[in-house]
Amino acid sequence: MTTPATTAPRAPQGTGVSGGEPDLWCTYAAVRTLAWLDRTDSVSDADGTAAYLTGRRNADGGYAWSRGMLSDAWATFYCTQGLRDLGRPVPGLDATSRWLDSTWSGDAYAMLPGQAPDVWATHFSARSAAELCGGRVPDPDRLLDWLSRLQCAEGGLSWSPEDARRGKADVRACYYGVLAWRAATGQASDATPPWDVPALTDWLRARQATSGGFHFGPAAEVPCLWATYRAVGALGALGETPRDPDACRDWIMGLRGPTGAFVRWEGYDVEDVWASFCAVGTLKALGAPLAPVADAVTARISELGCAGGGYTYREPSAAADALSTAAAVLSADPGSPRPEGVRWLEGCQLPNEGGVMYMPGRGSEVRCTLWALAAGAFAEDPAARRRIAGWLAGLQNADGGFGYWEGRGSDMVSTAAAVETAALLGGPDGLGLDLRGVRTFIDSCRVSPDSHDAHDARLSGVSEASRGEPYAHGNVPGGEPGLRPALQAQRVRMLLGPGFAEPAEVSEAVRTLLARHRVRGGGYAGEGHRVPDLLSTYEAVLAADRAGLGLDTAHLRAFTDRVRDAGGTAWSPLAPGSGGPLADCLGTLLARRLTAGPGVLPVLALS
Repeated sequence: MTTPATTAPRAPQGTGVSGGEPDLWCTYAAVRTLAWLDRTDSVSDADGTAAYLTGRRNADGGYAWSRGMLSDAWATFYCTQGLRDLGRPVPGLDATSRWLDSTWSGDAYAMLPGQAPDVWATHFSARSAAELCGGRVPDPDRLLDWLSRLQCAEGGLSWSPEDARRGKADVRACYYGVLAWRAATGQASDATPPWDVPALTDWLRARQATSGGFHFGPAAEVPCLWATYRAVGALGALGETPRDPDACRDWIMGLRGPTGAFVRWEGYDVEDVWASFCAVGTLKALGAPLAPVADAVTARISELGCAGGGYTYREPSAAADALSTAAAVLSADPGSPRPEGVRWLEGCQLPNEGGVMYMPGRGSEVRCTLWALAAGAFAEDPAARRRIAGWLAGLQNADGGFGYWEGRGSDMVSTAAAVETAALLGGPDGLGLDLRGVRTFIDSCRVSPDSHDAHDARLSGVSEASRGEPYAHGNVPGGEPGLRPALQAQRVRMLLGPGFAEPAEVSEAVRTLLARHRVRGGGYAGEGHRVPDLLSTYEAVLAADRAGLGLDTAHLRAFTDRVRDAGGTAWSPLAPGSGGPLADCLGTLLARRLTAGPGVLPVLALS
């Protein structure tokens, strides 16, 4: 479902919150752009930037979006490619190669071990395996067959074979599919693409607007640099060109701002890192000279460097993000609300995707959309709420679950965030979601020897003891069980209604899970019952309130007293000191719950 955009393509107004910290995608984009321009000697604090990228490496050999998170294909590609562009060694390639193999589904790559494969992850991991680790994908013939099934009847490629059957073609999926094919075949000159190439080429060329820029797909509202880079890149990898290369080049050069760097859309008023990344990448794919823009882009990127290394998307002091801003709004003193923060959040709904972006100018993400709505965004804007509803309905995957963004494989966190978002918009049963599919995905994440015969291979890393625990769930099918995914599953079941789950049975499940993970000294642990953490304790109180279970305020107070002090809130008693704006927000909201009744905690899915 597509509804017209109600927001002009311009940077958010109001006041957002910036931590001034580097962002992984921004850092990769900045370094790669400077590499294309042969200007890596201009990287701000190269040693600090390399340390930032290396610091995302986990013991399993993969890399994570931020410290403490699970490894995923997205972060592994960006960190290792960034290090290579910097001319720095990439440590432990054997371990990274083994981690990549752990995400192989048998046909293609998934973002996380156990998750369903998608073309985002397949692109990242096929290139990492071939171009970084010097190896091959585990089964090239199976991968080529999977890639062949990405082609829609209209000619474009989609995120997965299931999405292709639903006709969800997108220029980004085309780019990732074509680059994955090249990586899998070693870029051999005689390799034949596994698609109807004339149909694919025609579909890509048809996405070019009369202005010269490209759309993501037929339903996209405006052309943008992101779509243009992916479309032209895919055509170039196939040995083809746009329908009108000169118009494309002229349109790109028309998107230069006052500094000479680029903006993503016509009318946007901030020259950010990903706009320059996409513009330079497209010019390079077109064979256009880069010298005319090199000095201006290099100078602009130098303004985006963070203290200590790494980059963010615009000047660090102004580089606000949706999660930090929503956290500030939610945790503000009720007597001193922050309407300027709400206005800024509403500005993160930009054309082409109706959800809220983590950083404006990127792509819409389901968790950020939930946080923004919880903070009060769009409360009096029914047109914007309809755009979110339409975007959400289109986000649901064929397996019934949801991923962080369009085309990404399903996981429990995103699925819970999507269903809770639907509830804030009026109810999941009124937005066109496939509720039975949601239930099917939730059940597929349950860790039980009786219910997961089909997932035995993916359960190989889960202990026998965990498999036998009642109501255990992982974040993805076959994932290691934990308290948060188990409670998120029960929250979703409650929202789906009595037709999908008996209230008494859900309450008993929540009671059992809380008893299993209750820490004697206060709080709840994500795994076992020994070390409490803030995210699990927040989820536990939220689920208990939803299930109508009484709150042991003394037990909760013992935990909040351990993690909160004048400096802020820690993620765990083992890591004292403020964990940043998100931790401070959750700590403040838990403290408020101690003096208020059930229902005061907003639903805030994070991990």
